[in-house]
Amino acid sequence: MPLFRKGTVAPPYSPLELVVRECKVHRACDLNALWHSRFPRIHWSNVVRNKDYICYIAEKNAICYAVAIWSSPIAGNRMKGANKILELRRMAIAPDAPRNTASRMLKLMRKDIKRRLPHIRKLVSYQDTEVHSGTIYKASGWVAGAKSKGVSWQAGSRARSKDQSTAQKIRWEYQL
Repeated sequence: MPLFRKGTVAPPYSPLELVVRECKVHRACDLNALWHSRFPRIHWSNVVRNKDYICYIAEKNAICYAVAIWSSPIAGNRMKGANKILELRRMAIAPDAPRNTASRMLKLMRKDIKRRLPHIRKLVSYQDTEVHSGTIYKASGWVAGAKSKGVSWQAGSRARSKDQSTAQKIRWEYQL
């Protein structure tokens, strides 16, 4: 159920009815916690401490149906040209959002990022292979890049939260 539903407004029939716009990081993290199937936890401070970040919502009649959180790459130290890359950290869609909301949102966000952050040359996102097939990326013209084995982010003496997933990941890339 979308956050902040008002009255008995029917959900949109088509993703073309949704307006995609920037939103505050706190709201994006709250919506992600409601809808994300695999990674509901992301603290706003883990977003804003990055060089670049931007959050979006897709809404109709002030009712949110989707959210996306972008930032500088988490593993930027392992990527060539990381200062020109933006990573889709989370994207979550409400259960009553119209079909193809994710693909449409990816297209609109890509255009907006290109305009707002002209130094960004590439977008990346990671698909959790245990729960997603990569359809939204394929449909939006992204290219499958590296595959990685699922590994834990637990490291020696540094305390971390419990792993949300250790499934194999596929990195999807889009050149701007």
